[in-house]
Amino acid sequence: MADTQYILEMNGISKSFPGVLALDDVTIKVRPGSVHALMGENGAGKSTLMKCLFGIYSVDRGEIILDGQSIVLNDSRQALDLGISMIHQELLSVPCRSVLENLWLGRFPTVGVGPFKFINHRKMVLDTKKLFAELRMTIDPKKWVRDLSVSQAQSVEIAKAVSYNAKVIIMDEPTSSLTEHEVSHLFEIIRRLRDQGVAIIYISHKLEEILEISDEVSIMRDGRSVGTYPAKELTTDLIINKMVGRDLTNRFPPRSNVPGEVVMRVDGFTSGERMSFRDVSFELRKGEILGIGGLVGARRTELIETIFGLRPLASGTIRINGRPERIGNPIRAKRLKLALLTEERRATGIIPMLSVKDNMLIANMKKYVRYGLISEQRGSVDSKRSIEQLRVKTPSEKSPIRDLSGGNQQKVLFAKWLLTEPEILILDEPTRGIDVGAKYEIYTIIADLAQRGKSIIMISSEMPELLGMSDRIMVMCEGRMTGILEGAEATQEKIMTLATQFS
Repeated sequence: MADTQYILEMNGISKSFPGVLALDDVTIKVRPGSVHALMGENGAGKSTLMKCLFGIYSVDRGEIILDGQSIVLNDSRQALDLGISMIHQELLSVPCRSVLENLWLGRFPTVGVGPFKFINHRKMVLDTKKLFAELRMTIDPKKWVRDLSVSQAQSVEIAKAVSYNAKVIIMDEPTSSLTEHEVSHLFEIIRRLRDQGVAIIYISHKLEEILEISDEVSIMRDGRSVGTYPAKELTTDLIINKMVGRDLTNRFPPRSNVPGEVVMRVDGFTSGERMSFRDVSFELRKGEILGIGGLVGARRTELIETIFGLRPLASGTIRINGRPERIGNPIRAKRLKLALLTEERRATGIIPMLSVKDNMLIANMKKYVRYGLISEQRGSVDSKRSIEQLRVKTPSEKSPIRDLSGGNQQKVLFAKWLLTEPEILILDEPTRGIDVGAKYEIYTIIADLAQRGKSIIMISSEMPELLGMSDRIMVMCEGRMTGILEGAEATQEKIMTLATQFS
């Protein structure tokens, strides 16, 4: 029987895939006009549960009740018509179309008689302006989405969700690519929606955000419900304990390595692209973890992609093991024993339609070719060993990588590059979108690599991560290196001071 104090109830939801019980008797109840956080480690079942709510997956067992009525969802169109909207972690905008067209795509207002229908642009503009006024957005409706900032594009997706007269809006990792200022703006919009009676289901791995924005928190573990708690009664330590089922007293693994001789020296690196980095110099030592910090727009990613040969270099030199090198392209970088784990796992890391095994082997495929044919047996030996060593949770090496959690996908990408036997690993936001338990496993992999003498450059936008993992921290601001801090002397305040030393 439906409980009138809840706008949404998902009772006893179970969902299986071949070889995997993804959801096991999960229950979640959401009140109207509230922000309800959904938390759990990668692989806990959060996304699967929300895909069941949005009609992407059908449930095997259980009941969904919306506004007191039991519903069966067969597709996303039906969910939208019933007032359930979802904002995905990867925004699904059409970049080369206007904000207007993205908002009303598939449901353009029309005018005309009989079969002679035309898009009613005037109504579309008026409806958009009215919607933006309600949400206090100042985005130009005629601007192309590709010209918007990430936060503006996200705001458009929120407006689109609201335009369906949504009673429930699911937000999956909405702040993963936002600056602190942009997060504050997003939270203002969320609070206004909450005050209008909209229920928000908010998925995030950022514990501090959860405690700031949410009213209630539901926690999942291994596809099951752990419980629902008032946010004001929780602390970060308590959330971690309930997520992972144990106390995580140390967020970072102990380290005893001592960096050795210089293995890479970068001098006067200046980008060949306009408005990028200039005159950057630094050294990297054997067995060292060199963190790179800075705010959005610091050009950290552009720097390391240029080192790896993905972007043009205007001037500057690089020495590896004392020898001057011209890298120029990723093939040359690999030959010099460099590896690059990119920032956007789904866009430039994994190949979703391929298996776990194929994703692991693809950067080192020549190793498995004999007489023009790929040796399946040799590839399987390496992929199975990597799965075991990095503790990748997957039903099989032949499973599609898209079916793995974010943390396990990231482990596969680590395995891919480790199979190339690199000496220098460049890691761009290695734990973005990964829960606290999986983060610790990634940190352990990184620390172990440093202990084995591998040299690591790690870009991170998370201050605790930089401070907890780095031997030294190089800070950038607007394409310039503004300072290097020894790990022992580094503090958040010192990093922020260097990160805001604008020209």
